[in-house]
Amino acid sequence: MRDDLVPGQTWALATLDMAAGPLAVLETQDGLYRLGDLLDAAGSPVRDVAGLFADWQASTALLEKIAANPDPAAKVGDGQRLAPILYPGKVLCAGANYYRHLQEMGVADVRKESQRLFFFFKPSRNAVVGEGATVHMPLDSQAMDWEIELAVVIGKAARAVSVEDAMDHVAGYMVGIDSCARDLNKAPDTFYKLDWVAGKAQESCCPLGPRFIPASAIPDPSALRLTLSVNGVTKQDDSASDMIFSIAEQIATASRIMQLDPGDVLLTGTPAGVGAPKGEFLKVGDRLDASISGIGTLAVTIQAPSTEIRTPRV
Repeated sequence: MRDDLVPGQTWALATLDMAAGPLAVLETQDGLYRLGDLLDAAGSPVRDVAGLFADWQASTALLEKIAANPDPAAKVGDGQRLAPILYPGKVLCAGANYYRHLQEMGVADVRKESQRLFFFFKPSRNAVVGEGATVHMPLDSQAMDWEIELAVVIGKAARAVSVEDAMDHVAGYMVGIDSCARDLNKAPDTFYKLDWVAGKAQESCCPLGPRFIPASAIPDPSALRLTLSVNGVTKQDDSASDMIFSIAEQIATASRIMQLDPGDVLLTGTPAGVGAPKGEFLKVGDRLDASISGIGTLAVTIQAPSTEIRTPRV
């Protein structure tokens, strides 16, 4: 069973997988409500979660007002959840960004001054999926690994922002899983040594969910606890305080490389406990439960490799 909103949280956003198509919903302590109906009644032209980020400040004020007294006629039952945002403009991922993860991967010098923050991409419409039987084993890989990550959603365009101002650009948070093909990531016989596309940009490799929590509900993201289990066995269990480069530092650095746009997603690194150091990898049928305190649990089950054309849900 999916966990509910944390007591005291007034609202969140999610997207349900319905026969008629994706249904954006507002989640409150009392249940789920059709977001489009609520926004229409409030005079807003927006109908999906992604559209809210065009003017996130205005959207936040409107959602706070709506959540205080949602129309009971718009209430719906829960169901299979897609990724809350269909689809992020960019999914930018910070690599090797937890101290204890560096240690388990055999890095000798884990001091911050010895590290350089770096990023890689996941292709949004191909990689992003929701909960359930949604993640396929990569083709040609025998070493599929798990990584739970705190997903940060950008709410205001950022270009060369300072660390001090960076958090003003955060709209909210989701649970993310960075599934990766460790063997395809390595290219030891080449001059480039690592292939980030083959290793990290596989089809269906970026589950996001189960809901979007606004930043106002999480005043200190560094205090969040991240846990991931495989078939009920805990593999990762650590605090976001173990990040080497903070969320603010990541936004500041990334925004010097490119503009970060509303609705973009940053995956902020994974804590210790991945499979590679122990030679443990995922197999078809494995279930992953990825939980972040204050956000919820995202559960996915690994499926067989597939070459079928997958049409993103829109």
